Amino acid sequence: MERRLLLGGLAALIAGPAAATNRPVMAPIAPPEGTRTLAASPEALRRLGERLLRLDEDGLNPGWYGLDAVRAQDPYAVANAAAGALTDLVQGRVTQLPGRVDLRRSADPAALATWFERIAAAEEPAAVIDAAAHRAPGTLPLKSALAAARLRAETGWGSVPRGNGRVLETGRSDSVRVPALRARLAATDPVFAADPGDGDLFDAKLADAVRRFQAQAGLEADGRVGGGTMAALNRTPQELVDQLRVALDMRRAEAPAPRERHVDVNIPDFRLAVIEEGRTLMDMIVIVGRADRATPMITTRLTSVQFNPPWGVPQRNASQDLLPRLRRDPQAVAQRGFRIFQRVAGETVEIDPMSVDWHAIRPDRFPYFIRQDAGDANALGRLKFIMPNRDDIFLHDTPDRHLFRMADRAFSSGCIRLERPMELLLLLLSGNGGWDQARADRVLDSRQTIVIALRRTLPIRLHYDTVMVRGNEVRIRQDIYGLDAAYARAMAAPVREGVPLASRG
Repeated sequence: MERRLLLGGLAALIAGPAAATNRPVMAPIAPPEGTRTLAASPEALRRLGERLLRLDEDGLNPGWYGLDAVRAQDPYAVANAAAGALTDLVQGRVTQLPGRVDLRRSADPAALATWFERIAAAEEPAAVIDAAAHRAPGTLPLKSALAAARLRAETGWGSVPRGNGRVLETGRSDSVRVPALRARLAATDPVFAADPGDGDLFDAKLADAVRRFQAQAGLEADGRVGGGTMAALNRTPQELVDQLRVALDMRRAEAPAPRERHVDVNIPDFRLAVIEEGRTLMDMIVIVGRADRATPMITTRLTSVQFNPPWGVPQRNASQDLLPRLRRDPQAVAQRGFRIFQRVAGETVEIDPMSVDWHAIRPDRFPYFIRQDAGDANALGRLKFIMPNRDDIFLHDTPDRHLFRMADRAFSSGCIRLERPMELLLLLLSGNGGWDQARADRVLDSRQTIVIALRRTLPIRLHYDTVMVRGNEVRIRQDIYGLDAAYARAMAAPVREGVPLASRG
């Protein structure tokens, strides 16, 4: 009598509990209502098992799906493994993660059911696994980069001693660090590897290799090895492997980018782009939140622009940043446009900063509200771009223009500071009609605070992607908030009990 494999239908797909990793586990149960048979021949099932054993190429671990049983070519184990792998390839292995609201992806039972229908009817189910694994844009370059990183992880690529912390640059000699730097760069730069030179002197050829490395890593390409470049050089190959596996998994359930005009802010890339129909209309560097005041992931719309904005200082900034300055010199704080207010008998009353004993004020019981008037010294600069969100995050100008020269631009308290706010302003107001550079300058020069509602609101997405694909090139950025590391740990978390999708019948 012919043995038949059973693959659970939609009823099984939606029955499992919500979990960080929502996948079926293997257990003999009666097949649920709506179950279909797996039509593949024994030879096709063998090829399916072989494909499942290569899931590491896709950033998944075959062991998560019953590796030993699959190796033994147990057809029921192969069917269950295929169910688990297909689920992860379609909706992503990690669907929730603390601190990552952008990952709260709910499973799409209808889409997943369609894939299960395909594999149930397929004469070559391995091809269905392959199709699911490659459906996200950029998958092939990422898989190539992952394979190369895995090969490098077997031997390592060395490290560069920090030494006394002095910057390595052209003309400097170091008998330990310069040779180590040559070896480290030659391990990942084929151009430099062809002729890495030797000796203890940091020469022009080595500086060129450092610049190439810095450009690929999103660092300032100055050819000097300081703290940031040293940290990037000394990342291990395994860290890169984990980062690429995370990138592959995140793309699996990522919603496609809207075709309409929208604003895209990639936090670890420190960059904003305005995109329409896949074409970049505007691109600029930005400053994002520092690690202890991280910029949150948000999807919303830009709705209005404020000229000459005042700044209502958040309590955290007031107690942690301004209080020490008030203790040192309250008059200097007042001269920068900061005004102190307090609620007295139900009314808001302005307080003379010179009348307060600031050393007696505790940061955890800060009783005042601080407002900075509009002006050249205002922390928001002269323009504020408003978007509804519960975190009160917005885009804005800044008087601290020198910070844009830095490679690592995680300096803010969470909001996004813009390199070229006027360009974004004119693009947004083009939908209102009647706005040009001259009119915008007149409003700014008036020093009046004015809010203009956008007739054409724009979708905006603040997201966190440390791995980007441009054509066939894979670009890697630093995991500035440690979110990739947390994601990689979640990927390896034990499977929570769910509903099996295959049974021995």
